[in-house]
This record gives sequence, structure tokens and C-alpha cells, in this order.
Amino acid sequence: MRFIAVQYEKKGGEAMLLNVGLPLTIAGTAVLMDLRMERVENGWILLSMAAAFFWRMLQEGLGGIPGFILGMLLPLAALGGLFYFRMLGPGDIKLFCALGCAMGPSAIWKCIICSFMLGAAISFAILIFYSSFLTRIRYLIRYFHIFFRTGEVTPYYMKGMTLENFHFTVPVFMSVMLYAGGVY
Repeated sequence: MRFIAVQYEKKGGEAMLLNVGLPLTIAGTAVLMDLRMERVENGWILLSMAAAFFWRMLQEGLGGIPGFILGMLLPLAALGGLFYFRMLGPGDIKLFCALGCAMGPSAIWKCIICSFMLGAAISFAILIFYSSFLTRIRYLIRYFHIFFRTGEVTPYYMKGMTLENFHFTVPVFMSVMLYAGGVY
């Protein structure tokens, strides 16, 4: 907490508070929605983008528009392939877009990388704990084998697997907390 207070004083008080508070609010509300309803409401994404737009305009004026747009488009470009193969849901990508609007392109890129690293660590722990690691690796290999053989894209999930519905908003929120703490 001391680190956040020092950062708050260094970067201009209220501005710094909203620079980290807005992404925390966006990601925190999204993770609660996802855990409760298994989806992130589009209305929340749009409201988050609107808040980020107005915040950037107050902070940077018209000069904030390129960062807003690039922050929104970078997740689409970077994660579109995972959505195509149905390995990542549309709500997760829209959440990254809303966060990109608030955080800017440099920070959202780091947030995406950090989120995937945290998600991988959580997933690995789940696989080890439930002893399904080899089963999952075989499924991944079989999934791509079928795709390359038939060209058919199917949802990437195994029925009957424990904890199959991984809420990716959790590692996204964890990554945003690291951003708020000044880790990146």
C-alpha cells in the first residue's frame, strides 16, 4: 500500500488514482460478472470504454485519441486467432479492448502478456492438482490434428473435464492489480 501511496504522490494525486482506479474497476467488475453470470455484459464494456474515452480527453485532450484507439485495437489484432479457434471467449477480448482504452497500447500489451502468464500458471496448477495434464496435452494435439486434416473449427473444450470453464477474467484482474501496483 505504501508503494501505491508513493506513486500517487509522484504522479499527481487524483490523476494517478484514476489511472489505476479505472482499470481496476473495469477488470474487477468484469471478473465479478464472469464468476456470477459466466459472461461480461456488453453494457459494462461500453460504459468502461466511454469512461476511458472521457478520462483520456480530460488528461490528454485530442492527443489521447490515438492511444485510445490503439489500446482498443491491439487486443483485437493480438487475440483474434485465439477467438477464431474458440480458445478465448469474446468477453475476454472485449474486456482487454476496454482495458486498452483506459491503459493505452503499451500497458495493455504488457497486461495481455502478464494475464496469459498468470493464466498459464493457474491452469498448470489445476492440471497438476486434478492429474489431467497428459490427457489435456493429448486433447490439444488431437484438436490441431483434426483442424489441419479437416479445416473445421470447433470449440476448444473437453466435456466432462474438471474445471473446464476457466474464468480468464481472473488472471486479467490479477494482471491489472500488478499494473496498479506499479509492477509494469
